Amino acid sequence: MIRKAKKEDVSGMKEVLDSTELFPSEMLDDMMSDYLGNPDSEELWFTCLTENLVVGLAYCAPEKLTNGTYNLYAIAVKKDCQGQGIGRKMMTYIEDLLRQESKRVLIVDTSSGKDYELTRKFYLQLGYHQESVIRDFWDEGEDKVTFWKKLQ
Repeated sequence: MIRKAKKEDVSGMKEVLDSTELFPSEMLDDMMSDYLGNPDSEELWFTCLTENLVVGLAYCAPEKLTNGTYNLYAIAVKKDCQGQGIGRKMMTYIEDLLRQESKRVLIVDTSSGKDYELTRKFYLQLGYHQESVIRDFWDEGEDKVTFWKKLQ
């Protein structure tokens, strides 16, 4: 089951982060503070649950100074649950929700690093187009690769 995240999901979301090392889980409380505390927040946090356990998370928010463009800042599936199609289902859920809300574009940034080869392939398989590369963005020799998908 994929749904918008709730406060009670945070500990499970931290477990997902710890298993994937996407970013330090101690950052999550601060990152989610506007979403959880502001009913007018445009941020979107999602969880995927299997047997009432959080196995995935995703986070996207509007790109500032744009009309209907969202940026997917994070998506992660618990390490022992990867390869089961959960990430694909989460992306479909996010895209469908943004379409229902008349959003136009979803962009995703990732790394050119060898460890992200499957991630880049994943977005291409989902119909995203590689839109740009910013050299040496993340670190010397590690580029930022941006993918783009029209939602409407």
